[in-house]
Amino acid sequence: MGQVTVSVNDQTYTLACRDGDESRLAALAAVVDEKARALAARLGQVGEARLMLMVALLLADEVRDLHERGPGAGIESKAIAILERAALRLEGIAAGGRNT
Repeated sequence: MGQVTVSVNDQTYTLACRDGDESRLAALAAVVDEKARALAARLGQVGEARLMLMVALLLADEVRDLHERGPGAGIESKAIAILERAALRLEGIAAGGRNT
């Protein structure tokens, strides 16, 4: 099993993943970091768990928008499922797991 260490909003997390998925997970974490930093800049300090929940909600909203656009939007259902799984993982982190 692979492992990758990522940084989101100046917090470091060590995450397990399938072998070969390390760079993909790091890229997803970079998206989360970008959203977290943008929210933190707008809102100030709201607490790490609340910030991660807000990031997860933003990502879930983006996924829902993609669903509502339907298959004609050019987004494959596999990509949507990946985003949904990422949002669920973020919700797990926000619920209290640092090293998930």
